[in-house]
Amino acid sequence: MAIAGWRVWRHTRSDARRKALMVFAVQLGLNLAWSFLFFGFRQIGMALLEIVILLVVITANTILFWRIDRLAGALLVPYVLWVTYAMVLNAAIWLLN
Repeated sequence: MAIAGWRVWRHTRSDARRKALMVFAVQLGLNLAWSFLFFGFRQIGMALLEIVILLVVITANTILFWRIDRLAGALLVPYVLWVTYAMVLNAAIWLLN
């Protein structure tokens, strides 16, 4: 994630770069919030709702990064897959409890 963000950050200033980096910052914040909801507050249902939103934002971030720097976009694909897996686990825990 850091290398992807750095690759986009080093590009010439543009509206696309600014938007991509803002979405990057939002997804970082959402990622942190999920950890607090799931592990800290044990709000499994709220964490599930939040991780769905997080996955949408990460997917948008991946597309925005891809348009600026293909490698940066590709570097976020494992993150998309990991959060998808975490979302499935979160949903399973919510359903089983």
